Amino acid sequence: MMGRRGFVTGAAGIFAAPGLSFGPGQTERVLRGTLPPGAPDYVYVPVEVPRGVREIRVSYAYERPPVPPGTQGNALDIGIFDERGTEPGGRGFRGWSGGARSEFFLRADDATPGYLPGPVRAGTWHIALGPYTVAPEGLAYTVTVRLAYGPSGRTPRPVYPPERAAGRGRAWYRGDCHVHSVYSDGRRTPAEVAAAAREAGLDFLNTSEHNTHAAHRAWEGLWGDDLLILTGEEVTTRNGHVIAVGVDPGTFVDWRYRARDNRFGHVARAVRRAGGLVVPAHPHATCIGCNWKFGFADADVVEVWNGPYTPDDEVTLADWDSTLATGRRWVPAMGASDAHREPQKVGEPQTVVLADDLSREAILAGLRAGRSYVAESAAVSLAFSAAGGRGAHAGIGERLAVPSGTPVTVRLEVTGAPGCAVRFVTDQGVLHTVPLPASGTGTVEWTTTPAYAAYVRAEVRHPATVPGLPGALAAFTNPVFLGDGT
Repeated sequence: MMGRRGFVTGAAGIFAAPGLSFGPGQTERVLRGTLPPGAPDYVYVPVEVPRGVREIRVSYAYERPPVPPGTQGNALDIGIFDERGTEPGGRGFRGWSGGARSEFFLRADDATPGYLPGPVRAGTWHIALGPYTVAPEGLAYTVTVRLAYGPSGRTPRPVYPPERAAGRGRAWYRGDCHVHSVYSDGRRTPAEVAAAAREAGLDFLNTSEHNTHAAHRAWEGLWGDDLLILTGEEVTTRNGHVIAVGVDPGTFVDWRYRARDNRFGHVARAVRRAGGLVVPAHPHATCIGCNWKFGFADADVVEVWNGPYTPDDEVTLADWDSTLATGRRWVPAMGASDAHREPQKVGEPQTVVLADDLSREAILAGLRAGRSYVAESAAVSLAFSAAGGRGAHAGIGERLAVPSGTPVTVRLEVTGAPGCAVRFVTDQGVLHTVPLPASGTGTVEWTTTPAYAAYVRAEVRHPATVPGLPGALAAFTNPVFLGDGT
């Protein structure tokens, strides 16, 4: 039988989602419907859950009719909220799998990856449908809800990663802040991700599943003295993705808004209150909803290099570079693998950060300050600095505060980049390029003044494959700023 109807508003106006209710002892109900083109971003299907339910299991399917070239077909995401409601902030959030799964379950002692175990209490639950794209003839869907009755089990107390690993004191630590596992749309288990991180020579890792924090509790036994695991989320909105890096374990970050809703600043502040960093991901990616539309005023760091280097990354790098000229309020850059499955490699690329120790607080402080560089693998290492005046010295992310006419020598030491060339980039563009020795190990120096270069950053590039275009990056640094900043 049909129950309540949920109402949502959006681009298509008011849209009614029929609901499901269960009679005494009933275990299965099926709902069929069609979402029109221009449907709201999220449609909430109410489900009246009776008392005495031990487990709720949801499966769904939808039609994928052929569409003309250049027209988007159907894609439907799914998640669920419990009887505490669907309000912003996620008090009732119980999980999200996007389009990665066709079925999920929840009960007190266990849940499908991406979903949170806990009691199945009586009340109005809501299945969240996210019509990512809708074909011209609409999106016909079927949702099946199955209930199992019986005593509720015990919900295990979550065990979260510790905030500190042994480390090496103040040192350069390698990490990947954007990876996926089976807890969203990845294919690796957390154990396989941790093993891949160690194989890639990483010291730290940030969990970043799409629109769920369920993986925060999934790493027990996988951290160690050699691997710090930070907890986060890839907040996947319809106007771009943002990585919440290193938030308090158990923190849910909502994603149900667009740039026009003026909610992102509130969300960014919530991430910071939870101790994390706000990092827009792949800002110029071309997938639907991936291009970043929220601006960078609320960003702490920006992901400039995402996975194997592509033209999208080249555009993002140039866009980021154009923000550095004043040197006042600048947003540091980082890189990450966004690895989901083989053959994508965890730690390709990786961000190398100077931190006081291998701890959540120290790693995030180094990233926030821009004391970091990005390398395609652990084989590549850089040391970059500037010196001038009476013994003044500055490293990556710092300012060399000397008078504008003071000669300044920048120095880059490179290892592990055979066949590559070094480029020094300033606010005027690329001003100095030198090929490295065949071994890929060498030191390059260049002398300038703050009057001539407001900042200098270093790039290590592979040979160009297309005439007139630069080769792919092997590594790049955050800038050193020159002058007194006036």
